[in-house]
Amino acid sequence: MTEEAAVSEKLSMKSLLEAGVHFGHQKSHWNPKMKSFIFGARNGIHIIDLQQTVTLFNRAFNYVKDTVADGGTVLLVGTKKQARGIIEEESLRCNMPYINTRWLGGTLTNFNTIRSRVDYLLELKRLEEDGQMELLPKKEAKNLRREIVKLEGLLGGIVGMKQVPDAIFVVDTKKEHIAIKEARNLSIPVIAIVDTNCDPANADYPIPSNDDAIRAIKLFTSKIADACIEGNHIYQEKLVSGEVEQVEKDSLEGVVVERKVFVFKEAESDDEGEDFVSVAISESSESENAQAQKEMSENTEDKKED
Repeated sequence: MTEEAAVSEKLSMKSLLEAGVHFGHQKSHWNPKMKSFIFGARNGIHIIDLQQTVTLFNRAFNYVKDTVADGGTVLLVGTKKQARGIIEEESLRCNMPYINTRWLGGTLTNFNTIRSRVDYLLELKRLEEDGQMELLPKKEAKNLRREIVKLEGLLGGIVGMKQVPDAIFVVDTKKEHIAIKEARNLSIPVIAIVDTNCDPANADYPIPSNDDAIRAIKLFTSKIADACIEGNHIYQEKLVSGEVEQVEKDSLEGVVVERKVFVFKEAESDDEGEDFVSVAISESSESENAQAQKEMSENTEDKKED
């Protein structure tokens, strides 16, 4: 069995159909650059060519696996409501960094500054764990604990990322356009789920698919996580055999990350230099996913609009 056939077995046509991968956006909202990936239309909704989805996914899967097998790191990014819980769950499963609340401008292109904020977060948590915050005035301690909550919501998924990643996986290229722009500026390969309203040229490894349905997002994110896990097994075998030397890999092991979903007061502008704003804790990711599932009708007549 060829390597491509082995990957295809993991991504059956039945699983794609059941996840609603083939449903694109309304014809009026399409991007003409996606024309070659569209099979046709039904009830005014573009239908994605799943044969091409399988082929391109195989390519993306193998690239991710090979990247991790060489000691690389893949950053998983998905800040839209439907993707947040999935991105966190699968990233923790494959021990890769993630961003699932809001992309901060400069996360990649100004990584040293972002890393300093991560170090500040870790220092604040150390002070709290050691009980030193109890020695501070109540108001000051309260403000620092609020800072911990805010920073965990923004940076909790990348606390183990010591350097810029070797690749990023993105759920929605339109939603994560700033992340993609930064990755391209640094020549970091982009693997992305690309819907019919997106420009496939924004991804080095595009995966044509519905990027709004929770089951479609779960399907591809979990497979990318599997690729990371398989790649890490190969990397560990290389270490044992002496084929490669140990490199300092990004890891979430040993790092306690609060499994909460944060709702941010969005600013009116997406300027990269804009600082993050106030944060409040909302209901759990499970409740949010359930709400998103309810809002996402699987009836093609109710397929998403921008």
